[in-house]
Amino acid sequence: MTASDPRARLRIGVGAAVVLVVVALGVGVAAAALTDAGDTREITPATPVPTASAVARTVVVHVLGAVQSPGLYTLDDGARVVDAIAAAGGLTAHADPAAVNLARFLTDGEQLVVLEEGEAPPPGVAGAPGGGPGGTTAGGLVNLNTADQATLETLPRVGPALAQRILAWRDDNGGFTSVDDLRGVSGIGEKTFAQLEPLVTV
Repeated sequence: MTASDPRARLRIGVGAAVVLVVVALGVGVAAAALTDAGDTREITPATPVPTASAVARTVVVHVLGAVQSPGLYTLDDGARVVDAIAAAGGLTAHADPAAVNLARFLTDGEQLVVLEEGEAPPPGVAGAPGGGPGGTTAGGLVNLNTADQATLETLPRVGPALAQRILAWRDDNGGFTSVDDLRGVSGIGEKTFAQLEPLVTV
């Protein structure tokens, strides 16, 4: 049978077509494999990046005076004076517990001095006793009826605007008859009131 035979040419053509189909299928399978591999890489979850809100806030306090281990201490935001004293090893035998408001909330960067019995407090020390100017009592509480704006601003969550609203409420209502009256001041919600309640008096 010669190459010019029509049947021979037909068999050659069919064979070539089969080869092309096989090659095309191979290329398609390889492309699908690459696509799948690419898809797998794309859906791999990325490592989550911590947000600012997820990072716990802290306060740094300088504890001095009649404590076992004076120094700098880092505490959780919302810690109280009692927590700072505990971190410093507790009070010494000569400490005067009544000279410090243990329930007061700490502020970042403050210096806390624990006095010994009979010791006079340095001026302007946080938590120290003293019924002098500013409206603080002997127990370190802020008197809502006598405190000035600067003293009110030493309280947690109280800035200049809120301090002015407290003073305005006091003037408009003839003074505070109880600590609960703070709830009537604009801007003082339940969370703020819970922090202020143990730190103030009337």
